[in-house]
Amino acid sequence: MTHLSTPSPALLGWAGRALGARPCVRDASHPRESSRVFQLDLPSGIRFFLKVSPRPVMYERETLALRHAVPALGAGRAPQLRASNADHLALLLTAVPGRPLEQLTLTPAEEVRAHRQGGALLARLHTAGDLSGPRRAEAEQALQAAADGAEDHLRKAGDRLTAVEQKLVRDLAEQLRGLPPLPLAFIHGDAWERNLLWSKDLRQAGWIDFERARFAAAVQDFVPMACGTWADRPDLRAACLQGYGRDLMPEEQYALKCLAALDAVSCLVRGPKLGDPEVTARGRRTLDRLVAGVFA
Repeated sequence: MTHLSTPSPALLGWAGRALGARPCVRDASHPRESSRVFQLDLPSGIRFFLKVSPRPVMYERETLALRHAVPALGAGRAPQLRASNADHLALLLTAVPGRPLEQLTLTPAEEVRAHRQGGALLARLHTAGDLSGPRRAEAEQALQAAADGAEDHLRKAGDRLTAVEQKLVRDLAEQLRGLPPLPLAFIHGDAWERNLLWSKDLRQAGWIDFERARFAAAVQDFVPMACGTWADRPDLRAACLQGYGRDLMPEEQYALKCLAALDAVSCLVRGPKLGDPEVTARGRRTLDRLVAGVFA
């Protein structure tokens, strides 16, 4: 990685002033080029995180989410925004108890409990945003926008897809356009085990990383898990949707399949670009499942 392992003096000074103390800093970034996250420990023992968004749109999305929707999840269930700095695209966030599920070894019962709580938290988030005016229009156009992006992703992916896979993606993108109106929501946008935390001590789940949060079709929030963990663990799918409070409608389930194809191509572009083999592998496996006709 080429990003700095510590914040700039100006950024660290701003964070210190916002916290009222000089923190001890540790690089907590993900192992990819675009990630810049720093753990800030105060002398009092209280921990915060300083996150520098890679792009203005991500900063704007996460700031909106943290101010207007994420508080509905409740204390300790998601970061709270302590301060923001548009000049540096920086967010100063409270810590959330626990660690990402992908970093933990849990019993099957604990995994089920975590996913059930994760689904319940998504249900709170989905109803928290104000779906009026242009925000409703944004949500109503979300599936169309996803389908419109298919050709660009296919062009960027190039020969990472076979001709058969390219045709399948195009067909599913076209079918996505013809679906009836689906339930709308304010979605997390990147809801998978990298961003779902579990505290063993508190037996409590929480969500982090809201930089892709937006108004969209509710089903779009289940794409990462459907393309990842749920492939091998239908019990976790059932637990998540039980916590969510309802199963997916037949039209949503079909939309999920179409969206999975688009997600797969996106992963095959984004994964290599970010140096993230886990994302790349998710895309390849999803395409294999779709071609084999076993995606459900």
